[in-house]
Amino acid sequence: MKRNLTLISGALFLGASAASVAATAVDVWATAVSTQAVTGRQVIFRFAKTFHQGFQTSDFPLRVILVWQYQSESGMPSTAEREDMDRMEDLLQSYVGSSSILALVSTGENMREWVFYARSEEQFLMLLNMALADAPHFPIEIHAAPDPDWFTYEGFRSGVIE
Repeated sequence: MKRNLTLISGALFLGASAASVAATAVDVWATAVSTQAVTGRQVIFRFAKTFHQGFQTSDFPLRVILVWQYQSESGMPSTAEREDMDRMEDLLQSYVGSSSILALVSTGENMREWVFYARSEEQFLMLLNMALADAPHFPIEIHAAPDPDWFTYEGFRSGVIE
């Protein structure tokens, strides 16, 4: 399904912990919104719009997608659930930021997905486990696959209307 995405902000200001990865690779973060044709509900995307000069996507050939499913009449998480998602992301960034890049986050239609690109699956999973070791259980699924050309990210970016 092809989505029409509309860029709604040229830059997104991040908290200190989320900025740790941005400081190493991402120049500008942005948001975009897609309205689902069937439901009329929106999906909100936060994505790395531009990277620092010299950044090589080939250094991060593995795509890791974390999926958090929830139930909501509106398709968006409750305030408490969103705060838990943000807390988990902050914990992850403090650990995995040195070995991966958070490239895309989508929220809507009863799911949040974080798309990371990592150097290796083993290293990412080890750091993820370290980051979440003392945290409450977060209901996430983890999907990892090679994506050396960043097809998932590039496919998303090509659909953003600026």
